[in-house]
Amino acid sequence: MRSTPLPPSFEALRTAVAAQAPMLAPGRPGLRLLLLIALIAVVIGGVYAWRSQPEPEPLAPPPPVSGPSLLTPASALSPQSGSPQSGSPQSGSPQSGSAQSGSLQSGSAQSGSSRPGTLIEVTVHVTGKVRRPGVITLPAGSRVTDAVQAAGGVRKGAATGPLNLARKLVDGEQIIVGAAGPAAAAPPTADPAPIVLDLNTATPEQLEQLPGVGEVLARRIVEYRDGHGGFRTVEQLREVSGIGDRKYAEIREKVHI
Repeated sequence: MRSTPLPPSFEALRTAVAAQAPMLAPGRPGLRLLLLIALIAVVIGGVYAWRSQPEPEPLAPPPPVSGPSLLTPASALSPQSGSPQSGSPQSGSPQSGSAQSGSLQSGSAQSGSSRPGTLIEVTVHVTGKVRRPGVITLPAGSRVTDAVQAAGGVRKGAATGPLNLARKLVDGEQIIVGAAGPAAAAPPTADPAPIVLDLNTATPEQLEQLPGVGEVLARRIVEYRDGHGGFRTVEQLREVSGIGDRKYAEIREKVHI
């Protein structure tokens, strides 16, 4: 195949380059210098690329959750329908929200104070030789002397009699000041336990009323009775742990089979 002839201009350029080739050759020292410059450029580029890498930054701690924000959903619900009231976050009223939270706290306080079995006050009837006899309400834990003082104190020249002024008050009792008999100082109690208890039918509460018998010993007596099919003789009480000769002598006349 015949090659295509080059244009005259390309022929002229080739001839000029071939003529100047010896002048453009860098030689061995120039080639080393070029290689050194290239190596330095590579090192500088690598250092720059390494220092340009992003560094991780620690995350900021989450903001603390305040107490009112946790209570807001509960306080924003209506106790009747469970729907948000005007104090909820949707209504945007901070004053109404505060009122709702306050009502929640007051409701909790009322529910705690009305807990069954907890007496806050006691009401007693003070009569006898006092200046202002009548029904008096006092804080729970008050004593007879507090009730007498609330009734105006003992009349001039009168005596309290056998009344125990240091005894704690019982709700609903009557306190007779200056009575002649010791019965006036005794608070109302439940029905007295029988004088003689049946060891095979007595409850732990009844056994606790025996001399020297507490809750633990009464439970041991019941456990012994259940484990041995009942008592056959009163002397078997000696086999109960905690009952020695002295305690047995105190209670043997108060029990029977």
